[in-house]
Amino acid sequence: MKVLSVVGARPQLVKLAPIAAAFAATEHEHVIVHTGQHYNADLSDVFFSGLGIPDPDVHLGIGSGSHGAQTGKTLAALDPVLAEQQPDWVLVYGDTNSTLAGALSAVKQHLPVAHLEAGLRSFNRRMPEEHNRVLTDHCADLLLAPTGEAMRHLATEGLANRSVLVGDVMVDVCLRVRDAVLAGTQARPELPEGIDPEAPYLLATLHRAENTDDPERLAALVAALADLPVPVALLAHPRLLARANEQGLKLAGGSLHVGRPLPYAALVAAVLGSVGVVTDSGGLQKEAYLLDRPCTTLRPETEWVETLHDGWNVLVPDPAALGHTGWVSTATRPTPEAPRGEPFGDGRAAEQVVRVLAEHVRR
Repeated sequence: MKVLSVVGARPQLVKLAPIAAAFAATEHEHVIVHTGQHYNADLSDVFFSGLGIPDPDVHLGIGSGSHGAQTGKTLAALDPVLAEQQPDWVLVYGDTNSTLAGALSAVKQHLPVAHLEAGLRSFNRRMPEEHNRVLTDHCADLLLAPTGEAMRHLATEGLANRSVLVGDVMVDVCLRVRDAVLAGTQARPELPEGIDPEAPYLLATLHRAENTDDPERLAALVAALADLPVPVALLAHPRLLARANEQGLKLAGGSLHVGRPLPYAALVAAVLGSVGVVTDSGGLQKEAYLLDRPCTTLRPETEWVETLHDGWNVLVPDPAALGHTGWVSTATRPTPEAPRGEPFGDGRAAEQVVRVLAEHVRR
């Protein structure tokens, strides 16, 4: 069996790590195509080196651009690659522009498509990621769902006969890296200047367009973070830095300390060292949950509804609307006492993915 993985953004590289390792333990052929949607070294290169992912077989170097331009360039660049490779499966990951372009390029060439992390829904139609994941699910031949909730969404949309529950591959890599951090085989992360790793701190990220593109909203979010009574380590995504610079907004100040995005192992270590997470990232919500840290999500919805149970994750669409006391008490709440359970699987999802692909391969 020959499987071609299409990846392009930071979260997809993390998911690729356990998949590549699972393929390496078999005789199947695994071809990696990196679209270059994320090209910053902090969001790309460090994940190949830090997670032991093989170098990509093909790098398209697409770079940035509007959603339409980026998707179109990726689609055009993928067409000849897929025509030459003729894989048994084109495996696409998550919900980025690279995901949609990979799926469209494959189906137009009558190549079977499998969608990893199928069935996630935020039900927010303003999110580009929501359109990417829905369109990809409806054109894919095999839907690899991470959770029972995702399976229910797919069934509601008439896709049950193409869906298989495999678990979440992010659990595989997160738990493996967590164990290495706790065993002391991973170096401590480089936290932003002013953050004492031995004292309580919150870890924060902020990058979604709905939070960064509106100057008033971004200023309000930054002010709310800066006003917290606990130091906040803000790992600043390039998008956040660019928007803040365009808007003349200073990020550092008060409780807010600004640093660079971290390699995955360092990010896990930073979460473990924190007393909680504040984010608008889908992946980091789940990682906080897996690592037993309370998460405050700066969005009105989440794809990972399982994290909301028992207060492990709390949605805060607008900190300013809550008032100072409500926002502070939410973001600085203690770790819940309720057990988390295993809604995302047991950490062996990648092996299941390879088995399911082999069982469903179309000769």
